[in-house]
Amino acid sequence: MTKEKTELKAEERDVKTKLKALRDSGRIPAVIYGHKVKNQNLSVDAREFEKVFKKAGESTVVNLETGGKSHSVLIHDIQYHFLTSKPIHIDFYEVSMTEKLKAKVTLNFVGEAPAVKTSGGVLVKILNELEVECLAADLPHSLEVSLDALKTLTDTIHVKDVKVPAKVKVVNNPEDLIIKVQPPRDVEAELAKGVADEKAVVEAVVAASEKPKAEGEEAAEGAKATQPAKEDKKE
Repeated sequence: MTKEKTELKAEERDVKTKLKALRDSGRIPAVIYGHKVKNQNLSVDAREFEKVFKKAGESTVVNLETGGKSHSVLIHDIQYHFLTSKPIHIDFYEVSMTEKLKAKVTLNFVGEAPAVKTSGGVLVKILNELEVECLAADLPHSLEVSLDALKTLTDTIHVKDVKVPAKVKVVNNPEDLIIKVQPPRDVEAELAKGVADEKAVVEAVVAASEKPKAEGEEAAEGAKATQPAKEDKKE
């Protein structure tokens, strides 16, 4: 399922502008590049961007309005502040609406795995997104993966099992594993094994420490046995 384009306004940014002052004013520095477009420095309103990103993510085309022009872009990359986790820089990638592109699409896991509900299994996710190829207009916002197929502890879901729109091609290897069910842990068995392993280690250490002593005693006994007896002193 494709999503309608979302709009976001941007302003041209002078490279001499102090980035800290720009961010303090509530705007995020950005750059646009890509298909037949010259790299351009921009800035966008922080609150408006957060709304758009929440709706579009990185796999939905956004109409970026700047300088009276409209650009069809993907939110290609975001840099975050290491303390606040707030966006501090954005890369917009302009796409062609008539040429195929490659993009990563998030996997949306739905339903409930019977193997987890009834057998106590644990879900292990290997992939959280797939790379696809299609026209920008056909790019799905996400791809659904139903967990209902995981009925037993041996069931798995691979890339080939994911249903995608007819105009979308998945780039990943069809045999790549997406998710599996791991058997529940046997806590008592693990504890028993841990105790046994610890006992074995202790016994090995004790044996290793006693061996040199025993060998030393045997060597001393051997030396004593081979030593010639002293003759009685004659007066």
